[in-house]
Amino acid sequence: MQGRTKVLVVDDDLEIRRLLGRYLDGQGFFTTLAGTRREATDKVAEGDVDLVVLDVMLPDGSGLELCRELKDKTPELAIILLTALKEDVDRIIGLELGADDYLGKPFNPRELAARIKAVLRRGGERSAGQEVPQATRYHFGGFTAERLARTVRDAAGGDVELTGAEFDLLLIFLERPGRVLSRDRLLDLLHGRTADPLDRTIDVTMSRLRRKFGDGGVFRLFKTVRNGGYQFAMPVDREDAVQ
Repeated sequence: MQGRTKVLVVDDDLEIRRLLGRYLDGQGFFTTLAGTRREATDKVAEGDVDLVVLDVMLPDGSGLELCRELKDKTPELAIILLTALKEDVDRIIGLELGADDYLGKPFNPRELAARIKAVLRRGGERSAGQEVPQATRYHFGGFTAERLARTVRDAAGGDVELTGAEFDLLLIFLERPGRVLSRDRLLDLLHGRTADPLDRTIDVTMSRLRRKFGDGGVFRLFKTVRNGGYQFAMPVDREDAVQ
């Protein structure tokens, strides 16, 4: 069990829990199961969970509210929400609360496994045989971002609190300053999938980034390019770790 990524599956449907548990175990994860919000909270409190697959609808409370609580207590904990395909509002709220990704029901367990691996990869996790990426620091507009520590500080040394998805999107821009990136390209880089015409993931995350960096109506960091996408408009100085 040592070295295996620990995934907690939270769903009130016993058959779905068991199905996902068996499949993810077969993919090399160590999976535990929970059927209620309280049970999930207790398992996470034990401190041995790397990622939570969380159904929005639970019998004893909202999965969205649980997402918020877990992210408040453990920001580095990765969370993938399971939502009904037509519940676009749940997806948007979940991302605003800090969820790292979402998957609409019904879904193929193979896609869930791929999403889990993508989220962990973006979060700096590594599988056997992969090297830890070099520590890199980015300086831009008075801010400093630490890639491995996944932190951002302003000119006064204060922390800019970002969710996992927000930090991942910021890194995409910091690595490509000045380039215009379409929503489709950003979604592919962020989640490894193409955009649905109604998918607002990128727009929602961009709105939060602008708010947290105090762009207001000026958008000095992030520029919207009409019919093009988004552009990081501030010069970026990279500081690579010395081996």
